[in-house]
Amino acid sequence: MKILATMLGAAVASIALTGAALGQEVTLRLHHFLPAQATIPAKAITPWTQKIEQESGGRIKFELYPAMQLGGGPPNLYDQAKDGVVDVIWTVLGYAPGRFPKSEVFEMPFMVTTGEATSVAFQEFVEANTMDEFEGVKLIAVHTHGPGLFHTKSPIAKLEDLGGMKVRGGSRVISDMLTRLGAEAIGMPVPATTEALSKGVIDGTTIPWEVAPSIRTSEMVTNHTGFAGTNGLYTQTFALVMNQASYDKLPDDLKAVIDNNSGTEVAALFGRVMDEGDIAGRKQAEGMGNAIVTLDETETARWKAAAQATIDQWLADVSARGIDGEALYDSATALVAKHTK
Repeated sequence: MKILATMLGAAVASIALTGAALGQEVTLRLHHFLPAQATIPAKAITPWTQKIEQESGGRIKFELYPAMQLGGGPPNLYDQAKDGVVDVIWTVLGYAPGRFPKSEVFEMPFMVTTGEATSVAFQEFVEANTMDEFEGVKLIAVHTHGPGLFHTKSPIAKLEDLGGMKVRGGSRVISDMLTRLGAEAIGMPVPATTEALSKGVIDGTTIPWEVAPSIRTSEMVTNHTGFAGTNGLYTQTFALVMNQASYDKLPDDLKAVIDNNSGTEVAALFGRVMDEGDIAGRKQAEGMGNAIVTLDETETARWKAAAQATIDQWLADVSARGIDGEALYDSATALVAKHTK
């Protein structure tokens, strides 16, 4: 009888522990670098967190910390997630130069088409080729923005107009491209752009239309220059990642909620929101009477020829690291073409 009672007690305890695990609640802290009202935080990150909260029955909750409220700079975000300082981050991969050499291929000049198509292509590419670059974190999704373009104080109507102009670049690759196109590249995270423009540190910036309203670009410059064709000048790469330990300690049913809100659909959402933001950002500049120029095919071809040196340099750089850059570049361009409608 004593043995039976002990066994029954153990069974009851086991059931109680299982019930406690199933009822476990967790609060995840999510940190990023943009103001809360910016396009991605407002229309992608917040809806993503709300969907997870709902699907978890309220057992997963998020605390959102925009604009680097928990400290550090944008280049620190990835390590904040990897080291467990926070649970989830959203960041630009290019803010950590050299850390994601294979994923960097999506920053090559004239690679991007739309934000959604390129984001889905990038997610598929990473899953097939570069998951080793995200070792130590739980990758939720990667994505890109739509076509990047020039926003400048002086007009750009031809390649020579860029010569000597101080222009913000958002990553190592983009700064290399700007230099080869004739500009003086000034590297900085996007939140620093507003002050840099106001103080004359830079004469212009490369950003997509989407981010222009949140950093008041169209109030500070009067010229915007894009390119002919379906491929924009450049894009940047982004990642939404979770601390691995924060994920691992979740009960299986909550892990499933996170898993069901990871991958291609999330990449598509973030890219689609970027595209919608591009429309709104351009409309704002038009409403202010700013000059918006789309260079014709002949002039665009000159820029493509000049930018080829950046692609060649990247191929040489990754080859020196034992990476088959040609294969990665061919895969990336094929995937973008596959997903572009």
